[in-house]
Amino acid sequence: MKFLFDFFPLVAFLIAFYYPENREQGIYLGIQVIIIASAIQILVYWLVARKFEKMHIITFALTLVLGGATLILHDELFFKWKPTAVNWLFALVFLGSQFIGHKPIIRRMMDHAISVPDEVWNKLNLCWVCFFIVSGAANIYVAYNFSTEFWANFKVFGLLGLTFIFAIGQAVYMSRFISEVEEEKK
Repeated sequence: MKFLFDFFPLVAFLIAFYYPENREQGIYLGIQVIIIASAIQILVYWLVARKFEKMHIITFALTLVLGGATLILHDELFFKWKPTAVNWLFALVFLGSQFIGHKPIIRRMMDHAISVPDEVWNKLNLCWVCFFIVSGAANIYVAYNFSTEFWANFKVFGLLGLTFIFAIGQAVYMSRFISEVEEEKK
C-alpha cells in the first residue's frame, strides 16, 4: 500500500499533464498538481504515521523549488532538472555512505532482510551510485533533445523501468551470495 501511496504525486502529475490538448499547458498544470499532491502526501503520511518520510520531504522540496521556478519564469527546463537533481542527490548520499558510518546505505536499507558479505554490499552500493549518475545524465539528455511529452514519458516510464530492471539485476546478483552465506552458517 505504501508503494502505491509513494506514486500518488506522479500519477496526479500524469493525469494533469495529459488532460489539456496543448502539452505546453499540460506541463504547467502538471507542476501545480504535483506540488499540491506532494503536500497532501506529506500531510496524510504524517496524520497516519505521526512522522515524516524523508524521501517525501526531499522530493517535495525539489518539486517546490524547481517547479516553482518553472511556473514563475515560465521555463519548463527547471522542472525537467528535478529527476536529475534527485538522482544525483541519491548518488552523493550513497557515495557518502561508503565513507560515513559503519555500513553503506544499501546495507542499512536491506540488511534486516538479506545477509551477504561486506564486499557485496560495497559493490552494490557503488553500483547504485553509478546508476543514479547515469539516470540523471540520461534525464538531462532527454530533456534537452526531445519534446516535453517525450521527456514526461521517459521520466515516468523510462526511468522507472530502468530502476526496476536495475533492481532485478541487483537481486539476481545478490542471490548468488545469499545461498553462500546461508551455507556458511550451517
